[in-house]
Amino acid sequence: MNDMSVALNDLSIGYKTSRGVRTVASGITAGIERGRLTCLLGENGVGKSTLLRTLSAFQPPLSGSVCVDGEPLSAFNEQQLARTIGIVLTEKPDVQQMTVLEMVQMGRTPYTGFWGRLSQEDRLACNEAIDMIGISHLTNRMVTTLSDGERQKVMIAKALAQHTPIIYLDEPTAFLDYPSKVEMLLLLGRISHETQKTVFFSTHDLELALQVADTVWLMSRCCSQPGDANCLQIGTPHELAAQGVLGRFIERSKDIKFNAETLSVRVGH
Repeated sequence: MNDMSVALNDLSIGYKTSRGVRTVASGITAGIERGRLTCLLGENGVGKSTLLRTLSAFQPPLSGSVCVDGEPLSAFNEQQLARTIGIVLTEKPDVQQMTVLEMVQMGRTPYTGFWGRLSQEDRLACNEAIDMIGISHLTNRMVTTLSDGERQKVMIAKALAQHTPIIYLDEPTAFLDYPSKVEMLLLLGRISHETQKTVFFSTHDLELALQVADTVWLMSRCCSQPGDANCLQIGTPHELAAQGVLGRFIERSKDIKFNAETLSVRVGH
């Protein structure tokens, strides 16, 4: 049985410009399951980042709603949001003279109160996150000395220490070498399955994501056209491949061929 933790109800997303409101996508009705790794795919400019910002309450929807376990996201106060949703962005954290352990401990801010004093429970949460991500050897390192892959792991550990049921990640494999990309997505899959968290991430590493993700959301530009019911295709990678959805998305050049059985991409004649 599906166990949806996040529900999008006739959601329209976009932002204000000097010329008015620009709708990026509209009519989105869907749900994100807990305990399954869900990947958001789509070409550049289709609205993936705008969708993630809306789901994270960084910006309000133009219309419709986002609900978490049946409660409208708009009803959450700042502390409730911080205890519900963890965010891992691509941007490097702008920190100086902060160790990895201190960065992970920042994930406990929603629980430590005004003075930020860590309790035994807080320290245990941080240690468990560090152990799960496998970065105990980095705890005394300065964050500024880390590689891109190491830093991404630290930010995920910080989100885990935050003890939120939902984690959103924007391009978590950006700037990583291929082995690190594989390791990162396998790690996210393990987190979603072992902790039953809702893990939802966007990526351009299409072929790798198809090998790892349990569920795929494929956004297309028709999302910005009101009344178009096919703007968002959702299914397992094999389901979307069998339906021809992935083939149509990937084979936009005569030099690119998609194998629906192996979920692989071949370049060339």
